[in-house]
Amino acid sequence: MAERRKTKPVYIGDVQVGGDAPVVVQSMTATNTADIEATLRQVDELADLGCEIVRIAVPDKEAAAALPEIVRRTKTPLIADIHFDYRWALAALKANIHGLRLNPGNIRDPEKVGTIVKEAKARETPIRIGVNAGSLPPIDALADDELPPPMHQRMVDAAMWEIGLLQEQDFDLIKISLKAFDVPTMIQAYRDLAPKVPYPFHLGVTEAGTPRAGSVRSAIGIGVMLSEGIGDTIRVSLAADPKEEIPICWDILASLNLRQRGPTMVACPTCGRIEIELIPLANKVEAHFQKLGAPITVAVMGCVVNGPGEAKMADLGIAGGKGRGVIFRKGEIVKTVNEDEFLSALIEEGDKVIAELESGANGASSNGADGSVPDPVIPLQEIPASTTER
Repeated sequence: MAERRKTKPVYIGDVQVGGDAPVVVQSMTATNTADIEATLRQVDELADLGCEIVRIAVPDKEAAAALPEIVRRTKTPLIADIHFDYRWALAALKANIHGLRLNPGNIRDPEKVGTIVKEAKARETPIRIGVNAGSLPPIDALADDELPPPMHQRMVDAAMWEIGLLQEQDFDLIKISLKAFDVPTMIQAYRDLAPKVPYPFHLGVTEAGTPRAGSVRSAIGIGVMLSEGIGDTIRVSLAADPKEEIPICWDILASLNLRQRGPTMVACPTCGRIEIELIPLANKVEAHFQKLGAPITVAVMGCVVNGPGEAKMADLGIAGGKGRGVIFRKGEIVKTVNEDEFLSALIEEGDKVIAELESGANGASSNGADGSVPDPVIPLQEIPASTTER
């Protein structure tokens, strides 16, 4: 992992983005914002899953009129998503919205942008310059033999243009995104802009697609950037219920050892060595501990090859085979149980792990801060005999 890019922090409500703050998880409501109850309900659902900032669309007068009550009735920091009509940005600011997203491709009148910035500055409300490859400003006239600039350069140019407008008014509560569906384009745009400005970056692959393909595309694009030390807040943009986006965001952060919420699951892939009903068990274990939200690592393993080692390295684990399994907690064997007791035994021992985490008795994880792990070697006599017969 590269050293984190140093950025000027901004605050969306009480959530810090950039500076020394952890990477923040975001999503966006899919409701008609004018439907206040539905919008608030979805904001709360997202927040319950670990979404720390929620963006809401403000496409018209009715949506703008709903903002004062929406802002008043939720503690979750909100960003108003503004396209085309600068008046809705002014209405959002008057409603005490916590942040704005402006698309430089859709509001291109410098005077109107300046009016928004003046009001945002007076209220100390941050603005995200949200560049999207699908809605860039038009290209200036080209000579007959001149090629248009590459997409990533057009994205950077659009961002720099609007950054200039904001800076002209001595406004620096700025956050920037450079989103594209094409992952290499998105990556190159962020890389190019990173050394030019001190502002925090919001990462995402726009219109990433349906859950399977979109999750992969987002994990690659966002993950590459975070591994290079670039990125202060993220959103996984899926053609799905926005609640599906939040666990994926957290999985990306956990995979890079940046943050964790809920369980990190270690589980066997499909394999001819598995001797228990592993996949249903792993799904039930994940669902149970996901609801609790505690940051623990859980290993559900089904054979002797890697099972004992992985189970020992996790906060909580089971190494099973032929109807029996050894339960590990914090690297120690605590019991051997029959297969019909696997789930209940893991839940029971998991409650103990979570209690220890909450009390601070044994730290946050069995893995060291430097990524080290305990010795996974386990004497064979401590594994159920049925798992060693091959």
